[in-house]
Amino acid sequence: MTQFTDQLTQYGGPDWLTAKRRESLDLFNTLEVPSESVEAWKYTRVDVDFSELRPHPKRERVTDISALPESVQKRLTSTDVGAYLVLDGPDVVYATDLPADLREKGVIFTDLKTAVEQHADKVQQYLYSVVPAEVPDDTTIAAPGTTPSKSPDPSEGKFSALAAALWTNGAFVYVPRGVEVELPLGSFRVMSEAGTYTATRTLVVAEENAQVTFIDEQDSEELPDTYAIGAVELVVKQGARLRYVSIQNWGKGVTHIQRQRGDVARDAVLNSLVVTMGGTLSRTEMQSYLRGQGSDSEMLALYFANEDQHFDHYTLQHHAAPHAHSDLLYKGVNADQSVGVFSGMIKVDLGAQKTDAYQKHRTLMLSSEAQNYSVPQLEINANDVRCSHGSTTGPVNQEALFFLRSRGIHKELAEKMLVTAFLEDVLSRVPLQSVVKYIEGIIAQKVGAA
Repeated sequence: MTQFTDQLTQYGGPDWLTAKRRESLDLFNTLEVPSESVEAWKYTRVDVDFSELRPHPKRERVTDISALPESVQKRLTSTDVGAYLVLDGPDVVYATDLPADLREKGVIFTDLKTAVEQHADKVQQYLYSVVPAEVPDDTTIAAPGTTPSKSPDPSEGKFSALAAALWTNGAFVYVPRGVEVELPLGSFRVMSEAGTYTATRTLVVAEENAQVTFIDEQDSEELPDTYAIGAVELVVKQGARLRYVSIQNWGKGVTHIQRQRGDVARDAVLNSLVVTMGGTLSRTEMQSYLRGQGSDSEMLALYFANEDQHFDHYTLQHHAAPHAHSDLLYKGVNADQSVGVFSGMIKVDLGAQKTDAYQKHRTLMLSSEAQNYSVPQLEINANDVRCSHGSTTGPVNQEALFFLRSRGIHKELAEKMLVTAFLEDVLSRVPLQSVVKYIEGIIAQKVGAA
């Protein structure tokens, strides 16, 4: 891919980063695009001509939020984050300062490009450590004489390799040992030109016994033939608590591909929420690697696909240590001719005794023309565990809909009420009221009840 090689020459940065970019691009060039023959991509195909991709043009910084897209302005006036970045394509176009008391405690919150320049030691230590260019080999550690799970197909790393090579910017958060950040920090990513691509990275590091919440939002107008490729690396050290929220609300025509992975140490807690509402095709991978004894991962997600949207979620709860707990709850809604895909795996390594793991996926179908595929899986190599998984798919309750209609509530509002109620057990676990209100507003738009 000559144009990608040419792009690398335009990126600055230290030698170690340049070398890593080149290595990642070399890997990208050797891999095929994952096809339906690859189990993890069985129901999703990305038709992309890489030779036609061009990077999103640069954008200049603005001094007032009134110069930002209207949708971003609306979010910024209703959010409760303590500090935030706004990125348009590859560039930070607006940012607020981190409160002085947090800076004095050693908290770092800036864009990733600036972090490479000003905090090179920390970035080099953690960048690519959780989401490398290649697909992580999450083969289960099995008992001698037994057959472990197959390693991932190398092609599953195609887009991760591209993101590792060509990322232009993103967010960097570092919270030192023992520091608690009370208000959430946030990043708002937009794209504003059709027919382009943007590659971004988010890197959040919570040191021992630290605590922080980070909200990652993506939004745009309708943008045909546009690609958003991303990677999210979450490092949760011993005893730390990290809450990560991703809200994807790209406009029609955007293809969204993102791999999110958390590395959770001893007695640490990772709470994650993935919300998928926008774009035409979305492939989101959410993985937790429970490295330490007593680690805990809560993985929540909700999605609402309508018209011709195709949403694919792939999850992995990998228990590598004993006495760890994971709880996954995914709830989705499919309307019109949309397609929903969920593929989830619980892996329990040999020696990961006293594992406590749950996985539940439920889908509400609002149309007989919509499709949904659900593949929950377990692979257990320890003999003292408690693991369960389940999946249900069904239509809206017609009796409940009739009841609401009979009380004078029009169809769109009645469906909005039922959909919100269906998703409530996910929303009720999110202690961020402005986020919940925003999600409910998107649901209302989806069913025409806004």
